[in-house]
Amino acid sequence: MFDIKIKTIESSAHENDGTFLQTPFWCQFKARHGWTYRRFEVEYTLPPLNEKNEDCDKPQPSSTVFSTGSTTVHSELSVLNRSFAKGAFSIAYIPLFPKLPYKCTSEELLDKAFDEEGDASVLAGQEIITPETQTIEFVHLLSELAAALKPELPKNTIAIRFDPDVIFSTPEDRDLFNYGMKTVAYADRIKLKKNSVDIQPPDSTLIDLTGTEDEILEKMHSKWRYNIRLSERKGVTVKRYLGNDINLSEKLDKFYELTKITNARDGNASHAKSYYLDLIKSSADEISKGRDVPVISLYIAEHEGEEIASIMTLFSHDEAIYLYGASSNNKRNLMPNHLLQWTAMKDAKAYGSKYYDMYGMPPEGKDENHPMHGLYMFKANFGGKNIHRTGSWDAPLKPVYRCYSAAEKLRAFWHKKVIKKLKGR
Repeated sequence: MFDIKIKTIESSAHENDGTFLQTPFWCQFKARHGWTYRRFEVEYTLPPLNEKNEDCDKPQPSSTVFSTGSTTVHSELSVLNRSFAKGAFSIAYIPLFPKLPYKCTSEELLDKAFDEEGDASVLAGQEIITPETQTIEFVHLLSELAAALKPELPKNTIAIRFDPDVIFSTPEDRDLFNYGMKTVAYADRIKLKKNSVDIQPPDSTLIDLTGTEDEILEKMHSKWRYNIRLSERKGVTVKRYLGNDINLSEKLDKFYELTKITNARDGNASHAKSYYLDLIKSSADEISKGRDVPVISLYIAEHEGEEIASIMTLFSHDEAIYLYGASSNNKRNLMPNHLLQWTAMKDAKAYGSKYYDMYGMPPEGKDENHPMHGLYMFKANFGGKNIHRTGSWDAPLKPVYRCYSAAEKLRAFWHKKVIKKLKGR
């Protein structure tokens, strides 16, 4: 259907654009922590759509796309690979790729046509294109990408795991799309499976940074604006540290100490301290060499000499990401986390990032009885737009994948259910 062609590439024209997970910088960083990677140039041809729709026969660009015409897409693609069981088998992982093949009809246009006072004539002569109307094409695109990549991957690769960059406004729309993909895969006998364990957080909220600081604040919940001002009035200060700061090691020790406190409180796990140190130092090192790579920053909130909360962020030309966060059990009433996030947003805006991604939240949580109500409200009330991605989809390559998938489900159940119950959470 798509006539996919791939070739290996070494350099990139997109060092600091699009999603950070597809950048060479991130691949090189992960390669120092148990992964290998390959980068490819991918070319595929789109099947034609109804010519009456002037927009929908154009490819929806991927985050690193350059188009040579209305029917051919060229993208750069990073594929990470992780070995297990002393190299007995491996999983290939493709984060936030691909996007939908065709540009969807805008939500604004659909609202104009179908809301209570809408005028359907605005869609005259156009075919409505939504994620659901191109489910068949998307299933085949993933399947054909997997087939094209298979010869380029290690022979012990048992599956290719995709985290598609397909965004929905509601979890219900996302679930409907995933159900459609399952139906198409079953009907067309395509080996594609929705994984029960998602690698990247499928649900998040994005704060638009293109407005003024006052406009960004205005979109926040009034209580959140109050909490930011309260934190400042109570004397909380926030300092930013980069990978080349003289006292970075000392500050990272404090960040890691706060991380252990947070893990004990919330029942989470974290990386080794060396992982965070390598991430922030490698960013500064590459920038000092003149490379345009994402900026990694460590923020620490202090009050009367006590360091009480910290976050680590990533800034690129397109996005700013709240990567990691930690806080003390002391002085939480001073709202240091609100001030930390607002400080990072201002810095990201000054850097040129277009939006600030809270990077993970429950799909729902407004109900006070929801177990993650607090986390949901904290992130959602910064005034962003909630988004919902498909989550991870696997293209199995070998029969042993079934055993791995079952073991992965059991491990996830053990960590999420059993261990938390044993710890009283």
